[in-house]
Amino acid sequence: MKNSLDDIQSRESQHVLQTYKRQPVAFVRGRGAWLYDVTGKQYLDLVSGIGVTSLGHAHPGLARAIAEQAETLLHTSNLYFHPYQADAAARLASLSGLQRVFFCNSGTEANEACLKFARRYWHTQGLTDRIGFVAVKGGFAGRTMGALSVTWDEHYRRPFMPLVEPVTFIDPAAPETAAAAINETTAAVIAEPIRGEGGVHPLSPGFAAAIAEACRRTGTLLIADEVQSGLGRTGYPFHSQAIGWQPDLISVGKALGSGVPVGAALISERVAATISAGDHGSTYGGNLLATRAASFFLEQLVDGGLLEHVRTVGAHLERRLRTLALAHPAIVEVRGAGLMRGIELRMDATPVVDLAREKGLLVNRTAEKVVRMLPPLTITTGELDTAVDMLDAVLATVESEVHV
Repeated sequence: MKNSLDDIQSRESQHVLQTYKRQPVAFVRGRGAWLYDVTGKQYLDLVSGIGVTSLGHAHPGLARAIAEQAETLLHTSNLYFHPYQADAAARLASLSGLQRVFFCNSGTEANEACLKFARRYWHTQGLTDRIGFVAVKGGFAGRTMGALSVTWDEHYRRPFMPLVEPVTFIDPAAPETAAAAINETTAAVIAEPIRGEGGVHPLSPGFAAAIAEACRRTGTLLIADEVQSGLGRTGYPFHSQAIGWQPDLISVGKALGSGVPVGAALISERVAATISAGDHGSTYGGNLLATRAASFFLEQLVDGGLLEHVRTVGAHLERRLRTLALAHPAIVEVRGAGLMRGIELRMDATPVVDLAREKGLLVNRTAEKVVRMLPPLTITTGELDTAVDMLDAVLATVESEVHV
């Protein structure tokens, strides 16, 4: 099989559904925070598979664990028990305070499960008309039909309507909209503590408090979408803890398997008590390989000191980015927490992302004008310094060309 970039692009153009606008690079190996393309060129990776490769590329301990599991037993189905679901679930329960876990294969599936479980909760109470959802403008929950229904961007939604209804979107710039929208017909509110795809926008304390208060007042369930912001990304086990929330359900994915596909819905006991056998399921969900990878990651996060590391390097990155903003008129704002950061620009971010890649730095464009950074949680301060220095040079070049 030929593996030049041209060969790969040619084969994909013939046989792969064209749903992605790929950048012109093909990677074949990695180590830590670094990736290497088909020519051997190295790149410092501040995307980490969109927040997925939390332990970096080719982490030796994770590689040993999944190799050993692959040689032993990959899958038996949820018809039977195996050792690793309980281990990963216990670790997630300890971190979140939510005692029950449903394993699936992605963050989108986790959100889909949370929406279903919220409706099931009220159905069990006999309140079969309590079916509405409240979501946040600028939010993104995924691309399956339920998750898409609580995703804000019309570009994603319009071709697939009608979606799950009713859904009301509230404005994070206007906390009073929470009290007006959340009522006794609302099954659940779903919100990201930091809107990732929407431009790395943390919820304001006032808006977060307004959602929590409206949920308390009406009994509405609160779903914290922590697919991007959770599992140590911001220096907290879950960023909902940083904004004072006590969710009834939490969705996670991305970082949980550090590259092995796995997601989970975390569920309070009162919600779990209303869910019966057969209400939901997944053929692959919680298989031995995925939950062993999840258990290894969670062990590193807590017992391996990864949380403390993220707090340290996240604070260092924030200082460096704020200093960078003072030097570049193209930068409007630096946002985020821990190792989830966004730089809003005065122009489209594409030239910055493209030039950075050419120079050997991977960053991501989101919300048109935002340069997003989601590096591996294991990245070092030295590597972050290298990345910011490279970004400094890239911004200077772009500014000179567009005359910001």
